[in-house]
Formats: sequence, structure tokens, C-alpha cells
Amino acid sequence: MAPNRGLKRVLKVAAAGAAAALILAACGSSTPSAKPHPTTAPSGKPAHGGTAYWAEAPQATPNWIFPFSSLTYFSVANLTQFQYLMFRPLYWFGQVKSSNPTVDYSLSLALPPKWSNGNKTVTIAMKGWKWSNGKTVDAHDVMFWMNMMKAEKANWAGYVAGAFPDNVTSYSANTKADTVTFHLNRAYSTNWYLYNELSQITPLPINWDITSAGAAPGSGGCSSLTPNAKTLSDCVKVWTFLTDNNGKAKNPTEAADLTTYATNPLWQIVDGPWRLSAFTTSGEATFVPNRAYSGPQHPYLSKFVELPFTADSSEYSALASGGAGAPNVGYVPTQDVPQNTGPIGSTGPNAPALKGSYNLVPVYGWSINYFPMNFHSGGDGGNAGPIFSQLYFRQAVQYLIDQPAVIKNIDKGYGVPTYGPVPVFPKNSFVSPQESKNNYPYSLAKAKQLLVKHGWTIHPGGISVCKVGSKCGPGIKNGAQLNFQEIYAGGTTSIDQTVAAETSAWSKVGIHVSLRSETFDTVLSTAIPCKVGASDCTWEFANWGGGWVYSPDYMPTGGEIFASGAGSNSGSYSSTTADTLINETHYSSSLKYMHAYENFLAKDLPVVWQPNPANALTEISTNLHGVTPINALLNLTPEYWYFSKS
Repeated sequence: MAPNRGLKRVLKVAAAGAAAALILAACGSSTPSAKPHPTTAPSGKPAHGGTAYWAEAPQATPNWIFPFSSLTYFSVANLTQFQYLMFRPLYWFGQVKSSNPTVDYSLSLALPPKWSNGNKTVTIAMKGWKWSNGKTVDAHDVMFWMNMMKAEKANWAGYVAGAFPDNVTSYSANTKADTVTFHLNRAYSTNWYLYNELSQITPLPINWDITSAGAAPGSGGCSSLTPNAKTLSDCVKVWTFLTDNNGKAKNPTEAADLTTYATNPLWQIVDGPWRLSAFTTSGEATFVPNRAYSGPQHPYLSKFVELPFTADSSEYSALASGGAGAPNVGYVPTQDVPQNTGPIGSTGPNAPALKGSYNLVPVYGWSINYFPMNFHSGGDGGNAGPIFSQLYFRQAVQYLIDQPAVIKNIDKGYGVPTYGPVPVFPKNSFVSPQESKNNYPYSLAKAKQLLVKHGWTIHPGGISVCKVGSKCGPGIKNGAQLNFQEIYAGGTTSIDQTVAAETSAWSKVGIHVSLRSETFDTVLSTAIPCKVGASDCTWEFANWGGGWVYSPDYMPTGGEIFASGAGSNSGSYSSTTADTLINETHYSSSLKYMHAYENFLAKDLPVVWQPNPANALTEISTNLHGVTPINALLNLTPEYWYFSKS
């Protein structure tokens, strides 16, 4: 998801659980499992009512309500921290009472999938939960999603060519049994198909199948139970209306109209535990309980409010000041927390200004951190894309990322390295012995040697120049310069310091990178795949500061972000070797295929790997309970939160 971004691009989540070792089983047909995540024992009896305030990450506000998102809107801020509160996915991943990133059927809209025909057919039986308007969340709603997916897969950030829905040859609903059956083009790993394919589905209410406000539910034609070519063309019209043409309409009235998020009757039809009662264009979101929720846990709280902040310093001031309206769940900026000298996952001393009022709980998500460079970029006089396509250049850049130093000096000991496409922490069986080691430890000498060997004249502190085009690489002209721009998400001091440290190191070999700070949403909307030669394909480096949480692609097989043409492959990286290895992880759950895939990408550098700071140094009010533990997928579940009775 999420990617998040994915599910997709990770944000600092203001929820918590003490970090624990995550052990994912990747063998045979077993389901991934994990050790229990410790929790803080609540004190007092749960009280019904009250308002809990939760701090959004700096300049990272929800701006997309429709649960079908292109890469522009595919972020944790929009998915797991906003949409999922109102619109539940078909299958819920992440446990409430542990950090497990595993499927939780008690919180899912469907029963466990049933496989047949040699793992080439899968049937989904719905539970019969209800929408808030009294209608049943049924197989018809799943068909609506599938028809939309077939028609608009290019605008779904989780799309990978050849994977879902391309690998579905046909699908149909049995309305009497309330089931949906998918026929696949071959046998697949059943775990992978559940965790990375069926995980993408979010049933859509038939009331949304319209092409104009006030139209009769289902009149749009996209929810047909017998889909054909006309159905798909109808879906394009429905998608265009609901998304205001992916936010490009001059006069938006639906998903791109933030001013009506809390008043548009479409978005009040929910099947999650919450519905939106107020929303501002600055990103403040107020939720109240959905009294018709069919799930096992109805909210204790009367209201749940997400608060926007322009900088981590202003959020910290709100925590330290306290009083009415201060976040009950927030985060302490890295620069304000004492150094943690303990092992990865441990908790050091809290900030003195917060001690006694808040409990500090670091959160480490099921994530990696990186930023893309645009392989198709027309920047730098047309030389940027060809330069980024050279492995030696990417290696030189990577050799100058001093991950241990950043973790110690900037992240204050609350961070883990990213050496490849699989998280090295929490501990898991997916990560290979080779990826656990740093293939590119900091080395100024090696970075310089690579550039000189390939025809560059080095100007330390200046701008290095290509003197021998034939050595610099195909498409790189004599006189080309290592002179680029990086757009990055501002508002967080630790991110400011990290990008400054990286650019300083690169300058030592004449890789000049100028920095431009933007909002998180602006960076996301910039860092999207584009075509060579397109007028909008000039971005070079784009760093949103958080990489990727493996959600809703929960197994770290990487197709959504690294396969050729994938919807969340921001930099348009393409490798036939990588594509082949990714596909092998889809067909078999054997670790040898996963390890071969990750070992290749760890060295081939489809992106620039960065240290992964704790997703949040979370601060939780001492009188608020049920927040911990948080699963490693960073799902936000305030329906379990409550204030204790005095």
C-alpha cells in the first residue's frame, strides 16, 4: 500500500508497541507468523466516550478518500491511517494484540479463501457484514471492485503487469451463496496470492456505481455481474466521475473535492468502525463511530481526531505544552530525544519535557527506506536518465551513504539499515544472509575510483564532468555534468539532516545535488513513472523520507515497486533479470527464489538504499490505553483505544 506508499510509502505512524523480533515463516504453505509483541498493561476500567487526538506526520495529510488510488495518492496517510478507518479491505492484515503482519480473519469481510483445481481456482465467501446504509457487503461489491480494477488497472498503484488482475482469466459471483470465484492462468503460491493479490481488494458499495450526482445506484454499469467489454468502458466513466479524473478536474466534486469529504453522501456509506464527521483542507479529520459496524470491536471513544502539523517542532511544542486539544498520541522528534545506546528495538530515556505525561514507545514497521532516481529523466540536458541507468554511477552514490553514522548521529540510535528490498528488522526468515550484509559500505575511495574509471573528471566540491563519453555510458554526451536536483519532504528535522549529510558526501566526488524542500504530498505527486521525452519527465531524485511499507503487498516480493512497468515503480527501473526473479517468488514459496531476487536487487540498486529510522518515536498519554501493541504494518485502529476511569 500502502503502497501504502505502499502501501505503500511509509509515514511516521502515531501508534505504538515495543519493538519485538518478527519471525515470518516463508516455507511450504504455512501462513506468516510472528512472536507476540509486548504491550503496556492498562490501568483502570475502560471508559466510554471522550475524544482522542492523534498527530499526523509533518506536512503529510490525507488528501484522497476513494479506496482506489493511483501512485499520486498511494500513501500510509491516505490508506491505513484514513481510508481503512471507513472502508475495510476484503482481508484485514495485522493483528490487534500482537505485532504480527498476518491475516486476521475476525476483522476481514470474507472467510478464508478456498483453493481448488491445483491452486488455479480460488473461491471467496463473504460474511454478510453491513454497510452503514443497511445494505450487505456482498459478492456484488467485490465484482464492482474487480470490474473497476480490470478497467483502470493503470491507475491502481499496486498494479504489476502480468500479476493481479492480469493473472485472472475469469471471475464470477454466485449471489445465492454470496461467493466470488477467480480462475487463474496458472498455479500460484497460495500464501503469495492471499498476501499480495487478494489483499488488494476493497469491496465498493453499489451506490458508488454512478456517473453523476444523485443517479440511481448501479446505473453506471461498472458493477455488472456479467462483465464484458461494455462493462469496462462503463467503469472508465464511473472512475472518471468518482475520482474527478484522478484529481485533474477543473471543478472537482467528488474524491478531489476535499471540502466535501465530510458532507458528500457517497463517503458516508462505510463498512468500517468509523465515519467522517468533519474534514478541513489542511488535513484535520474528525471521525465518529459507525453505529452499524459489523466487526467485533465498536469504538469506546466518542470522537477520534487526526491533527495536521507543518513541522515536527510544532507538534513537539503541542505535546510539551499539553492542555485541551494536545495530541494524546504523537511523536517526539529525533532531535529532542536523548541518545539511545541500547540494541535495535530497545527504548531509551524519554524527553524530560514529556516524562510523566507520556510514555515513549518506538515503532519499527515492516518496511524499507529508499529514494528513487528517475531512469527516464530528461534533466541535466537529457543526460540524467542515461547517467542513472549506469550501475557504476548508482554504486558510487550508494558507497557514499554512511548508514551506521546516520543511525547513530541523526536517528539517535533509533534506526535500522536498509541493504536491499527485504527488511532486515524486525528479524525474519525472508532476508538472506547476503542482504543482511552491507554490499556498499561507506567508501569515498571506491566511489571516486568508479567515476574515474568510467570517464569522469572529478571536481571535489564542484561538479564532475564526463570527458570520455564512450566510457561514461550510452546516451551520455561529452561534457555531461553530475549536476542534479533532489526534491524531498520537508518539515522533519531528521530528514533535513539526512539529505544534507548525503549531499555533502556526494559533493566530495563532484556529484552536485541541489535540494528543494516540498510537502510530502508534493513529493509523492512528483515521483511517479513517466515516459522518456515527456515534458513532465524531468524530475531526478525524489525523497519522501520513508521508502515503503509492505502493505497491501505484505510479502516482500517487490513486484509493485521494482517490476518493469509496475504502478509504484517510481523511477521506472527495468531489468529482465529482476522481472524473472520476481515472478519466481509468485509461483513458489521456497526461500531460494526470494533470496535470489533480493540478492540481485541489493547489488543492482533499483533505488538508493537509506537507513530506516523508527517509523515513530511514539508518545502516548498515560491515561490512554489500547494503543499498544501496534502491528508492524502500521495500521491505525483507534476503535480499541479508551481512556481509563479515574
